[in-house]
Amino acid sequence: MNHNMRFSVLIKFTPLRLLSVSDTRFSSIIVMLKRLKLIKRGLQTMVISEEWSSYRLADIKKANSVKEYILNDRWWDKVAYILSFTGPIYDKIRVFDTETPCLQLVYAMYDSMIENVKIEIYKKEKRSTSQISCFYDIVNCILVDQWAKNNTPLHCLAHSLHPRYCSDAWLLEDSTRWFST
Repeated sequence: MNHNMRFSVLIKFTPLRLLSVSDTRFSSIIVMLKRLKLIKRGLQTMVISEEWSSYRLADIKKANSVKEYILNDRWWDKVAYILSFTGPIYDKIRVFDTETPCLQLVYAMYDSMIENVKIEIYKKEKRSTSQISCFYDIVNCILVDQWAKNNTPLHCLAHSLHPRYCSDAWLLEDSTRWFST
């Protein structure tokens, strides 16, 4: 089946189109998985349709493999899981990939991002956050290594000079916070 035939079958069953995401774009796999999840029902309808059966003759093995994935609930659960724990990472990247000044937010957002990733992984594993998760430990090491590689004195200074962290009210909220005069 040529590309045009596949495309004509796809547009018949899905309201959205698959995106052509550049490999150089950040989070390209996440963007594609989000789009696949959005058109899941249309894809499932497509692979059980008569049109799919007639077009699949070009490469039966590949068409059957695609059909198995699209109809496999366990595969879709994995897609949902990947999107759940990469969501906080993707959201952070989206915030920082703008023209809006946000350098002062890097520390706070990075900490909350790691915590949100942990929550999603532990929720899936049905563990308490006080327990050990080998998968989270691996993900955490990757995130911390990435942070260490990108952390600069400029980030530290911007964070320290942010008004939220300099106000007396904020400092007095917690006895472990201190300042010198």
